[in-house]
Amino acid sequence: MKEAGWIVALILAALGAAAFLLRHRLARAIGYVRADQAGGEGRREESPRGNGARSDRQWLGERFELDELEVSDVMVHRTNMRSVNADNPPEAIVREILQSPNTRIPLWRGSLDNIVGVLHAKDVLRALDEAGNDLARVDLMKFAERPWFVPDTTTLQEQLNAFLRRKAHFAIVVDEYGEVEGLVTLGDIIEEIVGEIADEGDIDLAGVKKEADGSVVVDGTVPIRDLNRALDWDLPDEEATTIAGLVIHETQSIPDEKQAFTFHGKRFVVMKRDKNRIARLRIRPVSLEAVPRPDPERT
Repeated sequence: MKEAGWIVALILAALGAAAFLLRHRLARAIGYVRADQAGGEGRREESPRGNGARSDRQWLGERFELDELEVSDVMVHRTNMRSVNADNPPEAIVREILQSPNTRIPLWRGSLDNIVGVLHAKDVLRALDEAGNDLARVDLMKFAERPWFVPDTTTLQEQLNAFLRRKAHFAIVVDEYGEVEGLVTLGDIIEEIVGEIADEGDIDLAGVKKEADGSVVVDGTVPIRDLNRALDWDLPDEEATTIAGLVIHETQSIPDEKQAFTFHGKRFVVMKRDKNRIARLRIRPVSLEAVPRPDPERT
């Protein structure tokens, strides 16, 4: 079985096992009681074919509200997306791929909005082996996969179904004008269902550093959703994508360095500003007595 096939099969098997083992507990949590447990009360209507697997899949999608979230809610934003210029020397491209924690990396020409292919680390290593490690003989574009573009308004349920149909788990997200918004993987959707999946290859969230005093130093480009996941926070991401965008939205201004604000139960201090961009922030939880208003003050 090909790599993509067995990875998808493994993930589906894990989800199926978890759903089977926890089915009674989860059913009770949402008010469903089997007929043989409650004298026939609360029985769920079955399909004419008695297709329990189909009902379970439908329930799973409803339980995690995959139809209410879009790929733009879970994607890796373009500001944090690892990519490489396809016109770079082969050795530079290979070095970037080997240094990346991801197995796939998009290739672009001219600008990031012109994605021309996606390279898989395994294919690059195979090409190097076939060329006797002579990069001059390697045409990396020959091994690049054709990029798959999906609208940013695609629901997670639709994208999950599309991943399974295509036996793929990587797509480039674009807006209505065809501009690249980011990328989404099958793993992003699975983590939305079951929670963060950690393994020995995981690294800390780029642009986030915890300090000894309990505060967190964050690059302005870090997505709010990623920060919430990493730190178990609940900062709103409806009006802004990045943490800098949240501060600008709340303050209705581009704050100066050392300016501080309190909102959403957190204290935000602007550490660095680069022209009209908030480059770095220090964030710390505030006490319950703090006034949760975005009133600026000097620190």
